[in-house]
Amino acid sequence: MSDARIPALTQLERKVRWLSTWMIHNANHIRPNEDGLKVGGHQASSASLSTIMTALYFAALRPEDRVAVKPHASPIFHAIQYLFGNQTREKLENFRGYKGAQSYPSRTKDGDDVDFSTGSVGLGVAQTLFSSLTQDYLRAKDLAKGPGGKEPEGKMVALLGDAEMDEGNIFEALLEGWKHGLRNTWWVVDYNRQSLDAVVREGLWERFEAIFRNFGWDVVILKHGALQQAAFAEPGGEALRRWIDECPNQLYSALTFQGGAAWRKRLMDDIGDQGDVSRLIEARSDAELAELMANLAGHDLPSLIEAFEAARRHDRPVCFIAYTIKGYGLPLAGHKDNHAGLMTPAQVEALREALGVRAGHEWEPYEGLKDAEALRRFVAAAPFNARGRRRKHAPAVAVPDRLDIEIGPEMSTQQGFGLLMHGIAKQDGPFAARVVTTSPDVTVSTNLGAWVNRRGLFAREKMADLFKAERIPSTFTWNFSPEGQHMELGIAEMNLFLMLSALGLSHTTFGERLLPVGTLYDPFIERGLDALNYACYQDARFILAATPSGVTLAPEGGAHQSIATPLIGIAQDGLASFEPAYVDELATILRFGFDYMQRDGDAEPDETTWLRDAVGGSVYLRLSTRSLEQPRRTIDERLAEDIVNGGYWMRRPGPNAQIVVAYTGAVAPEAIRAVGLLGEDRRDIGLLAITSADRLNAGWSAAQRAREQGLVHARSHVERLLAAVPPHCALVTVIDGHPATLAWLGAVHGHRTRSLGVEHFGQTGTIADLYRHYGIDAEGIMRAAEALVPGRPVRHLSAC
Repeated sequence: MSDARIPALTQLERKVRWLSTWMIHNANHIRPNEDGLKVGGHQASSASLSTIMTALYFAALRPEDRVAVKPHASPIFHAIQYLFGNQTREKLENFRGYKGAQSYPSRTKDGDDVDFSTGSVGLGVAQTLFSSLTQDYLRAKDLAKGPGGKEPEGKMVALLGDAEMDEGNIFEALLEGWKHGLRNTWWVVDYNRQSLDAVVREGLWERFEAIFRNFGWDVVILKHGALQQAAFAEPGGEALRRWIDECPNQLYSALTFQGGAAWRKRLMDDIGDQGDVSRLIEARSDAELAELMANLAGHDLPSLIEAFEAARRHDRPVCFIAYTIKGYGLPLAGHKDNHAGLMTPAQVEALREALGVRAGHEWEPYEGLKDAEALRRFVAAAPFNARGRRRKHAPAVAVPDRLDIEIGPEMSTQQGFGLLMHGIAKQDGPFAARVVTTSPDVTVSTNLGAWVNRRGLFAREKMADLFKAERIPSTFTWNFSPEGQHMELGIAEMNLFLMLSALGLSHTTFGERLLPVGTLYDPFIERGLDALNYACYQDARFILAATPSGVTLAPEGGAHQSIATPLIGIAQDGLASFEPAYVDELATILRFGFDYMQRDGDAEPDETTWLRDAVGGSVYLRLSTRSLEQPRRTIDERLAEDIVNGGYWMRRPGPNAQIVVAYTGAVAPEAIRAVGLLGEDRRDIGLLAITSADRLNAGWSAAQRAREQGLVHARSHVERLLAAVPPHCALVTVIDGHPATLAWLGAVHGHRTRSLGVEHFGQTGTIADLYRHYGIDAEGIMRAAEALVPGRPVRHLSAC
């Protein structure tokens, strides 16, 4: 039965391909280019997905579905959003320009309806898998069902290039999806058999098919379009099918670029000596033969719509391997150099005339199309766009005024984190119910065990703890059920950050607020850094507790000792980084973090701290396994504010101070001891506790910018803290991490500074061994102080 939608969809396919091509052409050849840099835009990569995206957005998708678009198909996406009325002509004209439509779809930088940011290849693909798991989590708890509880489950759809399948994070995600019983996920592989620099290897689709089937996916091969299927039914058609199926990728691409005459010669040379086959070929003109050979299923609207609608009838994950031609419908189709290639002005002009687009009307949405008014109505009625913008909102969850914890005489911040999470687990109400935790196979060793014992592990189906059933004693109860609030992951850190990204966008993707907390070993942040950056770029909201950290994890050697992570915390946008030394500081920061991650306010900085706290973001806690003697004190409102803002005076310097020691994290005892000993022959020494080098630095930078713009009163928290330090005083900073983390403090008011820390890979030993080796022990701090401000000869602590 013919589909009445096909004529309209065919016109829309040509229109979105034209708008995409023109958008890129305008950016490279028409718009002024002041700096002379290449603009680019991937005309060929966009064209290969033009049919698939037309079928999806104008016919197959529903409002509850969410899509991650292949990065290089961004122009097609923007063109479709333009037709939907979600994108402006001004943005299209400024594609890849300042505040124009983005090079790659971006949730935070684009004004149109982007579901998932893409750009770092493979990550948007895997994100759809974890978003599907998030949807399952919410559904199991009777959330995210829409008004009246009737909204159906959405399909999480990824459009990816075949070369994108080289990315390892995709296969890590596949394994995690299998473990969790993945559903409602579609991955559509744009199998154009070309990568950035080459043609892909033969037989790749067979490997893809085997991999996906092994992980429980349905695999739908979309290879031959309706024209080819009809030709195969003619006498001689089976020989043509065999030739196409056996044709090497490079040859098929080359013949596509060369056109109908080249196709005719090659087919006649290879199979044309058979009467039926010869007649089949000779019955078609060069143009018709080229159209037939280009009619792969990835460019055949009836084949695509039939496949998508069949897959909607069940919830199994589906991989569609859709054969396409890179540059389809353009003069550079099939050429192996077309990835970064651009059509010439003459080629664009010829395409404009062929499509009936009048000069000066290139941006008109329905220019050159038949019955434009009917097409407008068709687009307006597209199911995917039926409810307009699909970006959702969820109210904030009230956070307790304080997180109570019984602090022992000696504790580590890692231990304190576990106790704080256990305290939350014991609460009733929406706050505790919305917390969801996840960890890459280090749940127990990052102190989440007590939380899991109380709240359970999540699974769509109940699974009993067999150790408990067999009455084998164990500290932990591992019960899986739909009521559980911990998502246990395998050891891949990329999956952790993608899971946090999906959970941390639940309020905007599904309209239900979750409060995700993820844990991992601090040194292994770098294993998943690309995915962490991706999560922050999307503005996902979560708390990351990274522990243990630094060379303080002395016996485990350099492989498990983190050096650069404090610098990552400072540099990573969208992530507020903290390194508390004491558990009461951690309790204050964690409470702040649960509130901060839910904020969505004005981007203007607060004129007290000059931080953009109203905007909110994610939070990174760098914690330690080192037990420290805990201070006995009450955290009042003023001290809590200082802790959250990044620092406070443990010992305020006097007017005659020669030295101030500033520390962060687990080296607090060394800093305190050094200050005590230095104080024997120096007066008024100060001790500054840094709880967040990140926030101090961000506030300082913002205040400087404000002053440069005429706000002479602007003063940041760190400027007010260090205003108490006399000009002649010197600073010694110390951290179990890279010394550059705190080295900038001297620039705030021009104080001489010596920064101590760790710059090289550690080795095994005791904490004392390694602190001494790196000069971050009390004696090292004293030597640094003596070098800056000589006093009486430094005594070796071994003699004390």
